[in-house]
Amino acid sequence: MTAANDTAPVALVTGAAGGLGCALVSEFAARGWRVAAAHHHATPHAETESLWPVALDVTDRARVEEVVSQLLARWGRVDALINNAGVTEDALLAQLDEAAWDRVLDVNLKGAFLCSQAVLRAMMKRRDGHILNLGSFVARVGRAGQANYAAAKAGLIGLTESLAKEVGSRNVRVNVILPGVLATPMTAKLSGENLRALAEENALGRTNTVGEVARFAAFLAGTQNISGQVFQLDSRIGRWC
Repeated sequence: MTAANDTAPVALVTGAAGGLGCALVSEFAARGWRVAAAHHHATPHAETESLWPVALDVTDRARVEEVVSQLLARWGRVDALINNAGVTEDALLAQLDEAAWDRVLDVNLKGAFLCSQAVLRAMMKRRDGHILNLGSFVARVGRAGQANYAAAKAGLIGLTESLAKEVGSRNVRVNVILPGVLATPMTAKLSGENLRALAEENALGRTNTVGEVARFAAFLAGTQNISGQVFQLDSRIGRWC
């Protein structure tokens, strides 16, 4: 086992056990970051000097604060937070129960709020840090059966832009990434016909990959002069609401 570089930047990735989460962890680690891979259920990641798998429910304020405290005790800094944890519970609004509405808003939006709040003090004290929120194209155009998810992701854009203005004077950057449709467990329940239709919505006639999103996220996390922006990573074209 190679000893960790004490000067290497540190990233906290939520939803780290999912398809995109695994790609994010791998990409940041490959670029020399120390990575806290926060997962809600079982994790595929093995602990090393520079990779720390940790259980985290992003909707639990006490646990979020505990994990960030442990992270700071372990590595002394947090340079990037990647709010990737997300869930869907699709249904037409007329049939959508309140529990499904609450769960989707809690994980996708409240979770990003709690995690961002927990890392801000350390980032602002160091006058350096980057928060990346993983959004969705449905925040721009909506989709039947996803009112809860669209509302959560639209809220995430508002959170991103507001927070960017609040913390910019402390050199903390906040951006949102719309990754596009990806081959992950979240989309595994879609039929081949549905996936083809989604691909055809793209000007390039294809969907994105987790590897390309992870590479972009790792690049963006290392930038110094970009904040308050929304980056769409596929080729669908739609107006802002």
